[in-house]
Amino acid sequence: MKVFVDRSLCYGSAECAHRAPAVFAFEDGYGVVRPGGAQAAADPRSREAIREAAERCPSQAIVCTEQDVTS
Repeated sequence: MKVFVDRSLCYGSAECAHRAPAVFAFEDGYGVVRPGGAQAAADPRSREAIREAAERCPSQAIVCTEQDVTS
């Protein structure tokens, strides 16, 4: 899974950091993928948390694909 936050859409709800703290952080008023956070997407629990964060993001700023992180 690949995941990123589109900062041009993010308006800082911090929903991502709340839902998947191993993957997302809240920095300078925006959600960001933590260093190494994309690697955490290999874990099935993290993948579910990422999907949930993307679904619940009020600004729809989280983009995730099922593509392998090593691609």
